[in-house]
Amino acid sequence: MSQLLSTKEVARFLNINEKMVYSLVAEKGLPATKVTGKWLFPKNLVEQWIEVHTINYPATAVGPSAVKPVLIIMGSNDILLERTLSLYNASFTGSIAVFGNLGSMGGLQALRQNVCHIASSHLLQGDGHDYNFESAGRELERMPAMVNFCNREQGILVKKGNPENIRAVADFARQGIRIVNRPLGTGTRLLLDQALKNIAVAGDKIDGYHNQVHCHLDVGFEILAGRAHAGLGIHAAAGLLDLGFVPLCRERYDLMIFKERFFDPGVQQFLGLLHEEPFFKIAASLKGYDTGLSGRMLFPQNDMKEK
Repeated sequence: MSQLLSTKEVARFLNINEKMVYSLVAEKGLPATKVTGKWLFPKNLVEQWIEVHTINYPATAVGPSAVKPVLIIMGSNDILLERTLSLYNASFTGSIAVFGNLGSMGGLQALRQNVCHIASSHLLQGDGHDYNFESAGRELERMPAMVNFCNREQGILVKKGNPENIRAVADFARQGIRIVNRPLGTGTRLLLDQALKNIAVAGDKIDGYHNQVHCHLDVGFEILAGRAHAGLGIHAAAGLLDLGFVPLCRERYDLMIFKERFFDPGVQQFLGLLHEEPFFKIAASLKGYDTGLSGRMLFPQNDMKEK
């Protein structure tokens, strides 16, 4: 079970007085629970809350790239995105696209700091039905344009044949099962933590919960190496590594772009690829992707016009 802090301990941890702790619970959603009438604070959730609510960053003197032919995308890791970046670099002579694997929340923070052109994200909303709008509205001072990159199948990567008979996240708590996890701030970690919350299982009770790797393929490599029995990841990773896969959900994976960057040549070239046959062929060669919405503007709902 996660370490539980008392009101006094969490006040000391945050370097504030105890009265402010109660205000943060009421106004800012500081994670807390009441046991026998007293507030208790799971330390790992408090740490995640601090990371998510960090807003004071040094101002950047220039935009995401002083070199115009460079397109910078930061955020959530995705196999189809990586292959589309390679397609971009092969298609546009003199231009280059690069990716920073920061997780979905890291992508939003990079967009807010003006160090990337595009942020990629698949953050599940609190209602459990939609993606990214809630997080973008909370973390950014203004809503960016939101374009769908793909829908993809997310689930549990297991050994081929699923010898441990893992069928759901609840099986992670079984004795003898060891998992591999993703870092705080990633959409996959949020999905796991929400699933554990729904079944009232603490992450600290799960063997391997604190063993973190930084991309979907690395989850698969841990399973192939025998260091874990299971971990959350996308179907494409299981397909490439010939692993078993237990589907959990289909999720929307979106691109977020501030309006002043939307009509940059590199951004428009990249978005244009999402409507072309080479992109669809790459997606069809991988497991678990749906490109029915790819390239469609989700916000604003009416396509923006260059002014």
